[in-house]
This record gives sequence, C-alpha cells and structure tokens, in this order.
Amino acid sequence: MPEGDTLYSAAATLRKAIHGKRVTEFKSKLAGIQDAADHASVVGRRISAVEARGKHMLITFARPHTPAETANPHDCSGQIANPHDPRAADLVLHTHLRMTGSWHLYRPGERWQKADKLAVVTIFTEDFVAPCFSAPVVELLTARQMERHPELAALGPDAMTERFDAEEAKRRMLRRPDAEIAVALLNQRLMAGVGNVFKSEVLFICRVSPFLKVVELPEETIDRLIEESHRLLRLNEGGGARRTRFGLNDRQKLWVYGRSGEPCYACGEKVRMRRQGLDARSTYYCPRCQGASG
Repeated sequence: MPEGDTLYSAAATLRKAIHGKRVTEFKSKLAGIQDAADHASVVGRRISAVEARGKHMLITFARPHTPAETANPHDCSGQIANPHDPRAADLVLHTHLRMTGSWHLYRPGERWQKADKLAVVTIFTEDFVAPCFSAPVVELLTARQMERHPELAALGPDAMTERFDAEEAKRRMLRRPDAEIAVALLNQRLMAGVGNVFKSEVLFICRVSPFLKVVELPEETIDRLIEESHRLLRLNEGGGARRTRFGLNDRQKLWVYGRSGEPCYACGEKVRMRRQGLDARSTYYCPRCQGASG
C-alpha cells in the first residue's frame, strides 16, 4: 500500500501538470463512473484542486460558472431545475490506490508504461494525459458527498502535512489502549499517512517493540513515535527512493524494512519479520535493539 509520502509526491506532480487546466476528455472503464461523469459534464470543467489526504487522492473539477453551462438541456428556460444537480456542483474524483493502484502522467501520444486495459480512469487535458491504473476504489462525488464520506471524514490527522495535529493523533491513539503499537500506527483513523515501511522504521528508530500495546507505553514514547512519523514523512515528500537511514552507504536506505535475516546496522543481530493485525501486515524489527522477542 502506498504511504502518505508517495501519495503526496504523486499529488504534487499531478498538480503541477493539470491544476487549472480544462478537461478535454474523461474516460473510465467503470460504467458507473463514466455515466456519472457524462451526466455531470466533467468534460469542459477546470481542475481546481489536486490533493492527497492520507492515502486518498482527491481531484476536484470546478463547477461551471454560468447558468448556461449548467442548464438542464431538457429545460427550455435555460435554468437549473434542481439546485442539487451535480452539473451545478464541484465534483471530486476520489481514488484509493491500496496495494495495486498508481497514477501516471504522460504527454499526449506518449507511450504508456502500463496496458490501457488497466486504466480504471483517465483524465485528458490539452497538455497532459493522467491515467490511474488498477485502483480498487474510484468514486465521483459532489463536494457535499465528499464532506459526508464516512471513510474520509473518519481520517485522523495527516502526518504528511505541515499543519499536522500531533496532539489529536495522540488522543486518538490513547483511545485504543489494547492495540499493538505497530497496528495503531497503521490505523488511518488514528493518524493518516503512515504505511508499512514507516511503521517498522519509526519503531526501530525509537527503539520500541512493535508488539507492545498502546497502554504499555509511556505517553512520552507515543509522542516520540508520532513526531518521528511526521518527521520522516516530511523528509520523504520529494519522492524518489524512500529513505530513513542517512549513512555513508547510499544503498543502505532503510534500517530494518525488507531486511529479514540480515544483520542489524546498529547491533549486528539478525533482523526478523512477523505479521500483525487482522490484515497480517509484515513488521520488521531487531529483537535486541527493540527488546522484542519472537
């Protein structure tokens, strides 16, 4: 699953290319999305925002500004019959990439790196083509629907942002005292943005066992974990190879993630991996540095 820094970087790249541009074509292999886009007249709208919220990508198509642009074609008066008609509202394309999805950006006519059949939705502007491949969650919402979206509304403070509310993240985490700390760090309702890589890396850097419960940790330790999560996500906002270790060897970018069976860079003990939580997510750790058995 992409982490918050990946989505943040992807959003920044898309924003530079398509923000403010007019949609010249909109295609989706999902019938419901294509029908909704056609009904709401996405083609012709300008893209007014591209943002990452936790691990969610949100692309806003601004509502038309003149009555003629939003008129019901079957209404001879040229007025909008229904004030809640999606043709008169801002529309938001919501995607969640989970484990399989990705956004790409191409020039018109440029060869795609993935097969066209994998593109679940594609946005065309005069200068760029932005396909989204294999995303399992694709929704076209009005701004009103987005505000009431249960998953988006429940997101915790976004650790990727400058305005991150660490105290609120801590309050939410303390409400889950029986959760193992590695599972709590991944819970997007407590703190948005942290994924599997940073979960393992933050716990190692702070020398905390992934298997301790929230209630077993001093509040100062929870503060450190939250702050380190925010720091590392911000350090990696520029994209490229993810990095948490800044040593002389440029190939050794991560402390423990993906290094099961290899020696710990700090103490030489073999790094281990265990699966945690209902989703059986992999956790990498050093049993000696982090005081973790198993």
